[in-house]
Amino acid sequence: MTASTGTGGGCLYPTPPMTDQQRLRQHLKHTRLALSAQARAEAAASAARLILKHPRFVRAKRVAAYFGIKGELSPMGLMEHAAQSNKQCFLPVLHPFLSGRLWFCRWRPGDRVAPNRFGIPEPIPRAGDLVAARNLDLVIVPLLGFDSDCHRLGMGGGYYDRSFAFIRRLKHRTHPYLIGFAHESQRVDRLQTQAWDITLDAIASDRRFYFARR
Repeated sequence: MTASTGTGGGCLYPTPPMTDQQRLRQHLKHTRLALSAQARAEAAASAARLILKHPRFVRAKRVAAYFGIKGELSPMGLMEHAAQSNKQCFLPVLHPFLSGRLWFCRWRPGDRVAPNRFGIPEPIPRAGDLVAARNLDLVIVPLLGFDSDCHRLGMGGGYYDRSFAFIRRLKHRTHPYLIGFAHESQRVDRLQTQAWDITLDAIASDRRFYFARR
């Protein structure tokens, strides 16, 4: 199998077996970090334009995203637009009681943030600001790699898979709708998945939308 991991003409990279996922992660991290700040900003703007037109975003009242770090495509410009459109915006925070899971905290432009134990900025919660994942309408999800069937390769911590595990039990889910946010160069031909992996509903790259098969 091969995986397209380059921009422009692209380069081909073999998708390693499940036993060698770390090699794939390291390659994708290197590819992402090699992009310039300008290239990342332009890619984020392109992917955000796709999401802004998506009916799920237009209808959503509660939208969550994340602070982009270590070369991740940043959706904060999209969140600024969501706030200006009178949507309630949320960012992930480490769950204080359940290890390896996330809560989502209300965020408004200009709110103070503080780094968590991983160095990731988090909003500082106020009374009534925290909601569970199941109470969101739309979530912009970070990823390290993806395939065209909307399978997601994360950083390996499993925080999103555990926090959204309830989705697998819902037969007729209307929310939350999960959209990955990525560079096209993060796409591989096929990801091998485990039973606990959460498949995204869609992925917006800087080139196009991908939708999961249901």
